Amino acid sequence: MGRVWQKRWPWLAVLLLGTALLAGSLHAAPFEERPDVRVIIDVSGSMRHNDPEQLAAEALELLVALLPSGARAGVWTFGEHVENALAPGPVTGEWREAALSLSPRLVEYEQFTDIESAIREAAAPEAHGHRHLVLLTDGVIDLPPRFGAKPAIDDASRRTLLESVGPRLAVEDVAIHAVAFSGEADLDLVERLSQQTGGLSVPVESPDALLGAFLNIFDRIFPSDRIPFTDDQFLVESGLDGFTALLFREAPTEAHESERTPPVLIAPDGSRFTVGSPPAGATWRSESRYDLVQVPDPMPGRWRLEGEVDQSSRISIDAPLSLQTSPVPGTLYLGFDVPVEAWLTQDGERVEQDALPAYLEMTAILQDDAGSTQSAVVLEQVAERFVGTLPAPALTGTARLVIRAEGQGFRRQRMQAVNVLPAIAAQHEVESERVMLTAEHPLLDHDNTRLHGQLQGGRLDAVPQASRRWLIGLPELDPGLSQPLLLRAEVTLDGETRELQLPRLLLFPQGETAIDQAAGPAVLGIERFHEELDPVREPRPPASQSGGMDRFLTLVERFPRLAKGQWDDWRPMLERQLQAGRHDPRIWGVLLLLAAALLLLGLAWRRRQRRGHRSRITTARREDPHV
Repeated sequence: MGRVWQKRWPWLAVLLLGTALLAGSLHAAPFEERPDVRVIIDVSGSMRHNDPEQLAAEALELLVALLPSGARAGVWTFGEHVENALAPGPVTGEWREAALSLSPRLVEYEQFTDIESAIREAAAPEAHGHRHLVLLTDGVIDLPPRFGAKPAIDDASRRTLLESVGPRLAVEDVAIHAVAFSGEADLDLVERLSQQTGGLSVPVESPDALLGAFLNIFDRIFPSDRIPFTDDQFLVESGLDGFTALLFREAPTEAHESERTPPVLIAPDGSRFTVGSPPAGATWRSESRYDLVQVPDPMPGRWRLEGEVDQSSRISIDAPLSLQTSPVPGTLYLGFDVPVEAWLTQDGERVEQDALPAYLEMTAILQDDAGSTQSAVVLEQVAERFVGTLPAPALTGTARLVIRAEGQGFRRQRMQAVNVLPAIAAQHEVESERVMLTAEHPLLDHDNTRLHGQLQGGRLDAVPQASRRWLIGLPELDPGLSQPLLLRAEVTLDGETRELQLPRLLLFPQGETAIDQAAGPAVLGIERFHEELDPVREPRPPASQSGGMDRFLTLVERFPRLAKGQWDDWRPMLERQLQAGRHDPRIWGVLLLLAAALLLLGLAWRRRQRRGHRSRITTARREDPHV
């Protein structure tokens, strides 16, 4: 029988057994290519307020559990001073015990916060592989007054991080993954540091979010193969060395603790396994938020799960045949396509074209946080590789890039979290009556980018400033009037010029009156939030059957104008969906139904026009009585 784990630390269980699966692939890699992870934990005074639940200590336990044997890691703490609490070294059992013993030191708070010195010192030791700095902080720089006048010294340290330290670490192939622990954090600082160095930034405000954040960072540092998990089922092929199932569920309340249904794992032959009776040779650990099951040499076939299992659960595998991808950038940009390349390896060696699984097809998909597809592309096979270009993302925020490979008797997928940002960031400087624009995309500068804005139908040109920045001067505006500034960019890259539609910037979002410019400059809708527009209401006449039809036909008449106004926003989304589904017969069926619906609407509109014309003729001939 298998083995059931008992609790030792509140959060230590996450993927602790799964490290054995990763250890094999790490030992197979050359020593100089193994990841070198440096954990940097904030113990400043502000963390006492911003981290009352001591998420930093739980985060350290998570990382200790996640780090596979064969990697290298170290731990630093910082407040007013920086301390190397655990020197970098190979991750072994002794290293894990030493790391877990650091938890009490994470609540020995210091008064100030020197993020710059912490990053410098953690990045300094010589590394044998790619260095990953995992920064856990509330993100607020607060230096001792002995260094100079405040807030000038804090601002200078922040500029040094963004303008000097970050770019230098990027050149040295050092990635900064940043986790901000509170809504008061300097999110812009941690996001830009991660963006500059190819890392991932995640804001965290709850233990549940912390779990997901560190799994996302772990996937970027140690990517691994998964098999699809849908409808509480997953298919295990023959030849796998093992699988690890991380099964999520909602944390139960005290009132419903007794009603919680524990998960049941059902093998292809119908055998049922639980935490008290795991498969032979397997280990199973159960916590309030998840179950972790490791099964070596699993039976081939379809496995099923019963109980309260969330669809965000994941099944990681260890197999000789593995999916590999080109490096995925930590940050994607609105308006810019994403090149993708993938291939297969057998025991670390690339699989040649004639040895690939039959009917192999690979797909790249970009999903938002809710799992909805933003864009997708089927990769084209070129010899033993599969290449393609994923259409540009449509929404900012955190997203997931999924690479799927499916063939005869073969299914793999890899997921990596990414940050999606606008190519040009905009900030309204109210006191200066201007908007400052900054190029976020690394290839954009004054030579290849021209910017302008549109405010209430008028054009406002952007004036280049220093260091990839532009300025738009604003006319005198009413702070009580909230209105959108439309931003446009004309970019020339690789001899091709195109226009980028940037996210709208809402000026004075707290204004009592709002102007909506959704349909373009010619159509303005106004909403007032502070007054009653029609305090005296007359009784309405009873609705008639023809009245309902009239309102419907009035909407039909307005539809062309609305569609024309929104076409610029709809067109990129429609083009991406049609491109992704051009081979799907369901898409063409939907288009035929839409065409039929538009034809019926056109006939109804024409009937309305004729009826209105006859009504006007009758009214013209009738005379009102004289008094």
